Order: sequence, then C-alpha cells, then structure tokens
Amino acid sequence: MKDPLAADTPALERFIERCALSLANGRFVKLLLAKHHGAQPDLQRVMVRAVSLKGEPCLSFVYRHTTRDVTRNLSVDAGVQTVRDMLGPVFRNAHLHTADETVELTISQRGVCTLRSTPLARAAGATEAPAGEREAPAAAAHDREKQRWVDVRQPFLSALGVTTAQHDVVPAMSRKWKQINKFVEVFAGALRASGLLPAPDAPAAAPRSIRVVDFGSGKGYLTFAVHDHLRGQPGIEAQVTGVELRGDMVRLGNAVVQKLGLQGLRFDEGDVSTRTAEPIDVMIALHACDTATDHAIHHGLRGGAAVILCSPCCHKQLRPQLLSPHPLRPILQHGVHLGQHAEMLTDGLRAMLLEACGYDTQVFEFVALEHTQKNKMILAVRRPGAQPAAASAAQIDELKAFYGIREHCLETLLRADGLLPA
Repeated sequence: MKDPLAADTPALERFIERCALSLANGRFVKLLLAKHHGAQPDLQRVMVRAVSLKGEPCLSFVYRHTTRDVTRNLSVDAGVQTVRDMLGPVFRNAHLHTADETVELTISQRGVCTLRSTPLARAAGATEAPAGEREAPAAAAHDREKQRWVDVRQPFLSALGVTTAQHDVVPAMSRKWKQINKFVEVFAGALRASGLLPAPDAPAAAPRSIRVVDFGSGKGYLTFAVHDHLRGQPGIEAQVTGVELRGDMVRLGNAVVQKLGLQGLRFDEGDVSTRTAEPIDVMIALHACDTATDHAIHHGLRGGAAVILCSPCCHKQLRPQLLSPHPLRPILQHGVHLGQHAEMLTDGLRAMLLEACGYDTQVFEFVALEHTQKNKMILAVRRPGAQPAAASAAQIDELKAFYGIREHCLETLLRADGLLPA
C-alpha cells in the first residue's frame, strides 16, 4: 500500500489524503484552517470536527468571524473536498490533529507548500497495536462531569442543537455543553451571594421577580440556561431578556420560546450602547466586543444590578494609549506583550471601577483555554448598601497616570452619569 505522504505526491494532495485516511480509520481528532486571506475580511479561521448526524458520519465546520460563528455540516466526502478547495485560495495554513500525530501544511505567498508531521509522544516502553486493532478515540469523553448544572433532558437544548432528540449531547457541541454548565455554576453561586434568592426558612410569599438582561445573547444558549435555572428556584419568577444585534438570532430565539411555551423569556433586537435604562437584577454580557462590555456594565449599574457577569472580548481602546514614552516601552514594543498588557489593564480597571461603585469583584478563568480563547470572567456582586471602596478611585487615578491612560470608556460613562464616587 502506498504511503499517503509519499514524496512523489504534491504536498497539498498528500495533506488531503492524510485527512481522508485519518477519517477512514477513526484516528481523526480535529482540523484547523488559519491564516485567512480570502474575500471575507472578517473570517478568521475554520475549525472542523467529526460528528454523527442521524447515524451518518459528517464533518462539522465552524467558521469563526470577528463577531459571529457560523456552523455548516457536510458529508465526509463533501467536507474533505471543501477543505481542499479552501487551502490556497482562502487559507494558507492547516493543522490536522489525529490520535497519532499532528500534520501541518503551510502555503507561502508564492504557493509553495510545506508539510510537517510530528508524531505524538508515547509512554516509555509502550508498543503500538496493529492498525486494525487500534481503538478509535472516545468522542464524548469530554462530556463526563462531576455535576450537571443543566438537565440534559431540557427541551431547549435539543431545540438549539446542543443535544439530539434522544437527549444525547451532539459531539460537535460538547465544548458548548461544558461552557453552559460552567456558566450556570458561576451564575448560581453569584445568586446565592447576592441576596436575591429568598431565605430557605422564609415564610411563603408571592414569587419574587428576578430580572435578567443578557447582552450579546447570540443563539441564546446561556440565556435559555439562565432562565431554566431560575425557574427551578422556589419562590422565584424569572424575567429574562436576551438582547442581540442580529435579527436572525433574535427571531430564532423567540421561535424556540414560542415553540416550547416558555414564560418570562424573550429576545430583543438592539444595541447595548443605545438601549434605554431599565431596572435589572442581573446583567450578563459575554464576548461583547471592545467598549461594548463597558456599555453593558454601565447599563447594569444604571439599572441597579445586584450581579454583573462579563466575559470581555477585543480590548482595543487602551492599546494605542500605551505607546507613548514609558518605562515599560522596551517590553511593550512586542505586539503580543502590548496586547496582553492592554487586556490586563482594561479589565483590571473595569474591576476597580466596579469596586469603587460598591461591588465585590473577582476576575478569573471561566473555562480552560482548550475550550475557548475568550475565557476571562469578571464577576461583580453588590455589597449590602452598595458601600463604595474609598481607596479605589484614588488607585484608578494613580494607575492611569502611571501608564499615561487618557480615557477608559467605562470610567467616562460613569462620570457622565455621576455614578462614580468622587
């Protein structure tokens, strides 16, 4: 049998053959296409995974754009051909991960292909089983968790494509399933700390309404999960609103709400920067780009939110302000360091501003980097009486002076409304 990576076969074709072979023998793990240079300027990369739909093997393509993800499922043959068609005209880099090796294809601007294969390290003394006796990787092994915060049988999960009609997690959605459960775990802890929930020994009374607004709700995975969690709390009436710029996502969410007959849940089309102030108990904003996170926090503060949950994205405002002469300039001259520093400062100042406004604030890793690059969470729970932290305002001014920061969007919004203590 001819080696699929034989030297007399062009590198691109050998890479495609390696992809097809790993799919055929059950060794395929994932494929990443990167270094985009095609006609869609907002397309960043494509992740390809093997899934099973209606009992048939398929390839799930997740096209990651600047502000959205688009999923497309194809048959294995059509999927392999799609990868072949995109390499060169659309992407110049590809990483194939199998159970045995990592194969990288690099295409230069002149179209010269370079192929590298790196075998995965095996334990010392281990022997490799014959090809026909190898076990295929367990696709759903990542789904095993010690505790489920969301019941896998909930109808909204299958309606959104997270689970099948038989309540099995769709393999391509296993990471999203982990994210949903982790977020509800964080949300539940914040609720307990906020005082929004009735005391367990409190006398029976009329249900307490908890108003939640989720900015940038997208397809609504977390919006539905939060609503479902609140409905399971005794003495609570959930009033959850997802706010999303994309009309198609809003229509999809409301269609699922109507189909399932859910009360106290709706989706609105709108922009956080122009939405009218409203009373809020919990404000959520995951992956709101750049200063949209600041507008979302501002909206939560204006609404008197007891809990604010943010997972920031795209830290652009402070980065150009850090380029002036500064003691750290020799370090920040490297783009990667400058970006990381701007991200740390942006979110650090957000946390300090929340502290100054009377919130206990934490900044932590939401989920592991293997599941998403956007993994930082800012959690703020209002102190009893919303007592401000006296030292925070002075520390913010001192930090800004040190870095030469002229403006931070959230601070500007808070000062304009008189929400930031002097």
